[in-house]
Amino acid sequence: MSSLPSQLGARVRAAAGVDPELRAATRPEFGHFQSNVALRLAKTEGKPPRQVAAEVLERLEVDDLCEPVEIAGPGFLNFRLRSEVLAAYVGDQLADPRLGVEQTAQPQRVVIDYPSPNVAKQMHVGHLRTSIIGDCFNRVLTAVGHEVLPQNHLGDWGTQFGQLVEQILVERVDASTLTLDEVEALYKRAASHFKADPDFADRSRLRVVALQSGDEETLRIWRELVDVSLAGHNVMYARLGLRIDDSHLAGESIYNAELASVAAELKASGVAIMDQGALCVFVPGFNAPMIIRKRDGGFGYDATDLAALRHRVRDLHADRLVYVVDVRQGDHFAQVFAVSRMAGWLPDGVEAQHVGYGMVLGSDGKPYKTRDGKAMHLSTLLDMAEEIAAPPIALAAIKYADLSNGLNKDYVFDVDRMVQTTGNTGPYLQYAHARMSQVLARAAAEGVLPAQAEVSVLDAPEEQALALALSGYGEVVADVAATLQPHRLCTYLYDLAGTLSVFYERCPVLRSEGAVRDSRLTLCRAAKSVLAAGLDLLGIEALDRM
Repeated sequence: MSSLPSQLGARVRAAAGVDPELRAATRPEFGHFQSNVALRLAKTEGKPPRQVAAEVLERLEVDDLCEPVEIAGPGFLNFRLRSEVLAAYVGDQLADPRLGVEQTAQPQRVVIDYPSPNVAKQMHVGHLRTSIIGDCFNRVLTAVGHEVLPQNHLGDWGTQFGQLVEQILVERVDASTLTLDEVEALYKRAASHFKADPDFADRSRLRVVALQSGDEETLRIWRELVDVSLAGHNVMYARLGLRIDDSHLAGESIYNAELASVAAELKASGVAIMDQGALCVFVPGFNAPMIIRKRDGGFGYDATDLAALRHRVRDLHADRLVYVVDVRQGDHFAQVFAVSRMAGWLPDGVEAQHVGYGMVLGSDGKPYKTRDGKAMHLSTLLDMAEEIAAPPIALAAIKYADLSNGLNKDYVFDVDRMVQTTGNTGPYLQYAHARMSQVLARAAAEGVLPAQAEVSVLDAPEEQALALALSGYGEVVADVAATLQPHRLCTYLYDLAGTLSVFYERCPVLRSEGAVRDSRLTLCRAAKSVLAAGLDLLGIEALDRM
């Protein structure tokens, strides 16, 4: 079901031969949409813009969609959609389970890398944005027909587990009985012990070798640590409302056995060479080489990320890879993608992109931390928000504040502002939805809610404005799926809520009668549905009462 703007745009493009760059009209008297296509064509054709505009109109076939098109000023084209077309579209949109979101003609298998916490540590404020953004991408791409495979790149391997396992053996603790809080406290004790006791440090290093060699006791304790961590992380995933579970786990450990083959394949192809005892890839445009295998024979996270990418393309058959990771990792992923291209692991037609996000800042403009300068636990952050607002409202405030900003920008975590039900906030959108829910509930209680959703009257400018706003939902969702810029959906929903508020204030709904009342109630129903669907794509619960 193509949106009305896209239908109109396609026809103007056919008549003009170029993108018409339709824009919403700046004033009501100019219609609903405007295009400067004639002014742009005039420069290349060497003709007066108004003459070009007239020639475009001769080829343009939009009588079934629009009132007579006007040429305004130096050559602008003004389009006003027919009221009956707007009315029919809203009715069809309500009847469509997807509310006008058109399914992609080229569905892809998309791997999204998020939220990727670490074993033996609680999720902290640094995991907030990857969780919210990755989940939004999952929802939006699924909505337009792509197959999404989340990959939770769990930090479950590395030298720190030598310290952890050794500390557990020293304290004679049953790791399976611990909570994630207790494991994190144990991790801190192990780190301090490692620094203070050379003998413990030596045993910890040997324990890493035992883990990598498959020692039964070491692996058993490691698995217990992983299980305890997963249980704690899953609680946080549920609290955040993420569409992710244990079936999406792809920890660093699963690539351990692949690192040697990654190195061998890169060396055999000539992509990697030995340099001062290390196996390296020198990538054009980068100041430092990527070290695949260290001098001591060990592997770092560069090799692990290469193995993960190779697995996602070769084994998961991904068409598109999206890494939702801190913006400061941009150079790292650019190098990973470049090496993968050189190795043939990232063939033409497979897109890989790092979607970097900025930091969460405190009111002082500095990275949000606890008073002692450490990263704040994510659960503590949510607790703070829920002290001010109910959980679904607090979560809406946090998610919307995150997604409504440009992803690569830092933003200030100001709970008091974020939970307001006025202004550009998540709770404001929830309030708009709840308001329509109550209107429709009252109509049902009074027995005046029409059984058939139909818009038959669009005489008032505010009615037309609301219908027009509703008609753009599918196009916005498609745009976000293509660009991975969720702030555009936030802007659309905020503008829709504002248009809805003006409509509700100026066009009596329950106090009107007959066809006018039925039509306005249908507009309310459509607005409620679109708000609910849009909020769901942001991972926000649409409330019926606030």
